[in-house]
Amino acid sequence: MRVSAKADYAARAAAELSTATDKPIKADSIAKAQDIPAKFLETILLELKHAGIVRSQRGPDGGYALARPAEDISLADVIRAVDGPLANVRGDRPENMAYSGAAEPLTDVWIAVRAALRDILETTTLAHLRDGRLPPRVAELVDDPGAWVSLGRIRGAGPTRGRSPKAAPAQPKVSSAKS
Repeated sequence: MRVSAKADYAARAAAELSTATDKPIKADSIAKAQDIPAKFLETILLELKHAGIVRSQRGPDGGYALARPAEDISLADVIRAVDGPLANVRGDRPENMAYSGAAEPLTDVWIAVRAALRDILETTTLAHLRDGRLPPRVAELVDDPGAWVSLGRIRGAGPTRGRSPKAAPAQPKVSSAKS
């Protein structure tokens, strides 16, 4: 799965809005707090507003706030609002794909991928992010050291940003001294 910059920024902005307690947050405050380009954020907030995820308030005390409780807004809701369906194949729904020969089972694979994405993104809410407590299934996946290893061809590979990977289980030391 590729997470677009737009989806990443939308999730971060929505997470930031989930921390508001009594008054709306101005777009420039969200942009600064999450290091999101302000003009791009305005477009994203408008899309989130049209999807019923955020609401806006004009005036000196205006800004943006969540339109529903953070517990009722999933990451899937946010991503769909700005990027459309969670999983598609060449712009179409996985169930609409038809293959022949050895590739025939690919339709089932694409449907399984969509189901796996839904399992994570529909059960993780903005409240989970705000509270720093991920759903048990997500936490279980994150605790697997193998989940932190990127496989395949990587563009721009370099030091990891943000949270560092979980340490792999310690390997026994091999002594070079003869006994």
